[in-house]
Amino acid sequence: MPPSDATTLDTLETPALVLDASRLDRNLARLAARMAEQGVALRPHMKTAKSIDVASRAFPNGPGPITVSTLAEAEYFAGHGYRDMTYAVGVSPHTAARAMRLRKAGIDIKVLLDTREQAAILGEAGRAACVTPAALIEIDCDGHRGGLLVTDPNLLGVAAALDAAGVTLAGVLTHAGESYALHTPEALQAAAENERAVAVEAAQRLRAAGHECPVVSVGSTPTAHFAKALDGVTEMRAGVYMFFDLVMHGVGVCTTDDLALSVLATVIGKRPEKGWIMVDAGWMALSRDRGTAAQRVDQGYGIVCDLDGRPYPDLIVAHASQEHGTLVIRSGSSQALPDLPVGAKVRIMPNHACATGAQHERYHVVFGPARAIAAEWPRMRGW
Repeated sequence: MPPSDATTLDTLETPALVLDASRLDRNLARLAARMAEQGVALRPHMKTAKSIDVASRAFPNGPGPITVSTLAEAEYFAGHGYRDMTYAVGVSPHTAARAMRLRKAGIDIKVLLDTREQAAILGEAGRAACVTPAALIEIDCDGHRGGLLVTDPNLLGVAAALDAAGVTLAGVLTHAGESYALHTPEALQAAAENERAVAVEAAQRLRAAGHECPVVSVGSTPTAHFAKALDGVTEMRAGVYMFFDLVMHGVGVCTTDDLALSVLATVIGKRPEKGWIMVDAGWMALSRDRGTAAQRVDQGYGIVCDLDGRPYPDLIVAHASQEHGTLVIRSGSSQALPDLPVGAKVRIMPNHACATGAQHERYHVVFGPARAIAAEWPRMRGW
């Protein structure tokens, strides 16, 4: 969608979500090339972007396999021609029924589960919709969230329950969520290898018991970029890699020059005696996410850049209320507070691209250092 007029970053009303499509394209190409070298299919997670325009950059030749985190996403992307999806959230009675309606409409959607109870629920939903469901068994590789341990006797029990319920076992899925707490190449490589090894072992256990297990799905943005080998893995899922963010920067996956997403804000006041500059982007524009607080460098609510995306030295959003952000020089720094008059605009790089994106209805697209708004890309919302 073209912008409504000849808008630039200088004239755009704030706060506004800005997407640098040049950085987006570079990030997409980086992981696509890496997975091609590994011989592993890439199934991008659309929970970060939630946009058909971004998906079209990832799949310039037409719709490909995607991961979704909500059924609203699944329905949205189905409406734009996407047919191969993994719904990577544990299934419940109402989501099972809704997913089977998509399956009846011709969407190859696979759902996630880790209990016999869910297998029975899914089988019932499939029979009600007159379709055969397909499910992935979630495997816990690092204690981060849900899933079965690879040694859990229930792994084979859930597979048997799927057979009994008339559900196709599509494979296994795991997510190395604890990789977000790491920050050295060695630790990230070890996490990626553990993720791979656990998923492959689970698939081997199922196959040894007579179950087909065609899909071995792994994925997190850190492990996707640090895996040295992916033997036995069939697909990689990652989402935030499209935009990156300050958490990923703190993990060591990217530089600030890779961050494609920022929030445009305007200076609305000053408190020089306190060393504060006030802007019109609070947590309603930036989100409440403080994901860098536990990292080696706490970035507050985001680092502050000029309109060309160049960070001001040690200037961060230290505090945020609903519609106010407070810019300060990072504690311990000898840098001076920049002279930003009321009305000046800045760009704030966020901690967590998914959370910040969720606060906005559209992307205002720029290319590299150009300040012209080249397009407006709507974001979908809801569950």
